[in-house]
Amino acid sequence: MKRASLKSPRISGLYAITPDLKNTNDLLYKTQQALEGGAQFIQYRNKLADEILLREQAKLLLQLCRKYKIPLIINDHLDLVIEIDADGLHVGQDDVSVAKARNQLGWNKIIGASCYNNLDLALQAEKEGADYVAFGAFFSSLTKPNVLSVPANFVNQAKKKVSIPIVGIGGIKLTNAKAVIQAGCAALAVCNDLFQTENIKVTATQFSQLFAETI
Repeated sequence: MKRASLKSPRISGLYAITPDLKNTNDLLYKTQQALEGGAQFIQYRNKLADEILLREQAKLLLQLCRKYKIPLIINDHLDLVIEIDADGLHVGQDDVSVAKARNQLGWNKIIGASCYNNLDLALQAEKEGADYVAFGAFFSSLTKPNVLSVPANFVNQAKKKVSIPIVGIGGIKLTNAKAVIQAGCAALAVCNDLFQTENIKVTATQFSQLFAETI
């Protein structure tokens, strides 16, 4: 976000979360399609990969994202962010704290935090130096079918207390995405309903266009 080489000055738009793929070529191809379609952020998340594959895929994704001047955010692995000089880190409640991550990474990296449906977690994350907070799930999803849902008016209430951008996540599809944007989310985090479509580039473009239509 604060790197001069990146074209995205703020957290907004389509935030693509990579699928769990062991086939690196497949992962790179699908991610490139999302970038071609206008994804503003890529988060690398792969629960199937071991440490060697994580490092290999992350390095190649970073090279790809650099070509498009789009930030690569690493899910959970602070050490990997440092090792490959990725653009940022996303943490959950059970991961390293935002404060520790900020202390390790400095202020030249993007840090985001999953806050589920918990406003106190969001306030704490902002206090510790997060650049954005993610709320969700807004809807049930294949990735996380049993998480607590976010009420329709939650984001509007949160924005009265949280000053950093809010990212919506969880079961977001083209058919319900506009409602999440209208609720006050600056960005939409999407995995399955982007990467499992027949034409990822077209789907990414359609998600991206929703932001222009909703402004």
